[in-house]
Amino acid sequence: MLVLSLVAVLVIDLVAVAFGAGFGRSSGWLAIVLPAWLFVEEYRAWRVPGRIMIAALGILLGFLAGTGAAFLANYLPPLFSGGVGAAVTTLVYASFWFFGIRLLARRTGDGG
Repeated sequence: MLVLSLVAVLVIDLVAVAFGAGFGRSSGWLAIVLPAWLFVEEYRAWRVPGRIMIAALGILLGFLAGTGAAFLANYLPPLFSGGVGAAVTTLVYASFWFFGIRLLARRTGDGG
């Protein structure tokens, strides 16, 4: 989903270039839309007590890591620095959610 989102944002940026905008001026953070949609569906699928804490901590960690990565890549055009931020946010959240929800399900005795 992340790769598909990044490609979609790149295509949108290229269309904007065709209308006279500068290349790389679109926000790469738009690439987080499809992964976020997937994460919402994943959240809804797991009926584990306490899942809101795993999701909230994952969002916080992902946001902090993604913002830090985008800040470090601020020398790039917004399309690419935002894309880096979106990629890091997605990877951090997905990793935290994957292991966190399974650990929580095991501890509560719920299979998901």
